[in-house]
Amino acid sequence: MAKDVYESPLSARYADKEMKYLFSPDMKFRTWRKLWIALAEAERELGLPVTQEQIDELKEHADDINYEVAQEREKVVRHDVMSHVYAYGQQCPKAAGIIHLGATSCYVGDNTDIIVMTEALKLIRNKIVGVLRVLSRFADEYKELPTLAFTHFQPAQPTTVGKRATLWMQDLLMDLEDVEYQLSKAKLLGSKGTTGTQASFLELFEGDHEKCRQLDRKIAEKMGYTACFPVSGQTYSRKLDSQMLSVLSGIAQSAAKFSNDIRLLQHLKEVEEPFEKGQIGSSAMAYKRNPMRSERIASLARYVIADAVNPAITMATQWFERTLDDSANKRISVPEAFLAVDGILNLYQNVADGLVVYPKVIEQHLRRELPFMATENIMMDAAKRGADRQELHEHIRVHSMEAARVVKEQGGENDLLQRIAGDPIFGVTLEELDRVLEPRKYVGRAPEQTADFLTQTVAPVLARYAGIEEEAVEINV
Repeated sequence: MAKDVYESPLSARYADKEMKYLFSPDMKFRTWRKLWIALAEAERELGLPVTQEQIDELKEHADDINYEVAQEREKVVRHDVMSHVYAYGQQCPKAAGIIHLGATSCYVGDNTDIIVMTEALKLIRNKIVGVLRVLSRFADEYKELPTLAFTHFQPAQPTTVGKRATLWMQDLLMDLEDVEYQLSKAKLLGSKGTTGTQASFLELFEGDHEKCRQLDRKIAEKMGYTACFPVSGQTYSRKLDSQMLSVLSGIAQSAAKFSNDIRLLQHLKEVEEPFEKGQIGSSAMAYKRNPMRSERIASLARYVIADAVNPAITMATQWFERTLDDSANKRISVPEAFLAVDGILNLYQNVADGLVVYPKVIEQHLRRELPFMATENIMMDAAKRGADRQELHEHIRVHSMEAARVVKEQGGENDLLQRIAGDPIFGVTLEELDRVLEPRKYVGRAPEQTADFLTQTVAPVLARYAGIEEEAVEINV
């Protein structure tokens, strides 16, 4: 690897080779040749003077791209598409005259962009499924473990560790729905010509409008798609790029939320992300275990969320049938977004698959706060024994404020239960209060909600994708 040339960290550090290949020059130029073959076949089937011998010649050289010839030609003509038409023609002399017949550069450029984004979105879909599998196991394992819930990052009514994981999963399921919807409506540009009117093809087909219609349908079918956009300018609508990155932004948002929760839980020492045997948490403080991977998720997610603005602005500023101010921007913003989300989901699965839970710490935190949360139950029991509810409420208020003052101002333990047990109005012993404070009594339906969610919502989704092979994710840095 050259050390004196900039390399995107997304390629060097984060994304997998499958995603990197999809956005590689080789994938692009091989797809160009597939599109030229599809065009030639469709034109032959619709009666243009294209021979099977020419098509066979094109297929024979579909993959052995003569890059050197194309590069040298581009130095002369300054046009990448025509350079590759020339290079392909050098390998296929019989077919040279019919390569790219009637088409514009956007025929290969835009259709390839759509194909690459679609295939990349399929990889993203598969990785979301992988994360859901891991989180499903985690949620099931800890569905009954009570833990403090937080609103405003202040202790609130308890939940369970597994129930909290279902919140992460529900976000991902919403993302998966968006991915599936985007894939369900995938369309190619087809071959629309310079301004989208198919004028060149209408000329080639001698005014036969039906053959122009069939051309797009045949190209789509040969490339594995069900349809082309019914209308376009020279390019497909840049709305598609905006929609694609909007979906990726949604995934990044979900992952960032998960990573923030893990970072906060690691601060509380309740849950930690995996820590490798030889990993260094801090160069200065050897005892530290920093949530580095979760921080990396948040960092990459922030990039994707901001990057999604690029195609939105590009879409909004296109002029009429096309301008070229989209090209340089989308060349950067679209691939980098996919590579970043690929890296994010790798990290997400890795962290989720190795989460370390500390039940004793969780219980300690919960029991410290539980007396405040149990006061309603304690009041109701005392009221049943004949005490006045208003008096009980006032006594609880005073005791709670005093207990909170001890905790906050003196750094002492929460002695609310002792205060209540010592107050005759409640008529209850400390031992009886301890029984009231069983944590499982305060988690509501969290265990049942988790079980229902896993069986009724998640399991059918995972079953639908059972054919996706489960793979362990390796994080390089």
